[in-house]
Amino acid sequence: QVQLVESGGGLVQAGGSLRLSCAASGSRFSINFMGWYRQAPGKQRELVATITSGGSTNYADSVKGRFTISRDNAKNTVYLQINSLKPEDTAVYYCDAEVVRIVDRVHYWGQGTQVTVSS
Repeated sequence: QVQLVESGGGLVQAGGSLRLSCAASGSRFSINFMGWYRQAPGKQRELVATITSGGSTNYADSVKGRFTISRDNAKNTVYLQINSLKPEDTAVYYCDAEVVRIVDRVHYWGQGTQVTVSS
């Protein structure tokens, strides 16, 4: 069973920075996409950023220029550097990993880490 463990969330003032980490363990197969999603109170979960095993990245328009996703394939760990935080970035941030198995692909999710930005 694949497990994703996130860390790095917290309370920060607007304009501040945080670095989120997500470590995947327990997979016998390769991990293709890894990414971050977030869910604010009363809203649907939304894509923040994704990165492939080859390093190709994709960002939501709302975070471009402020968020940077990176990855350490050897450690099966994905990072999200968040700069210039805004109150609207307040949400639970979830890590996602796509495991490529022999006959299918399966997504696994972390438990989430809270990011709260005060104005």
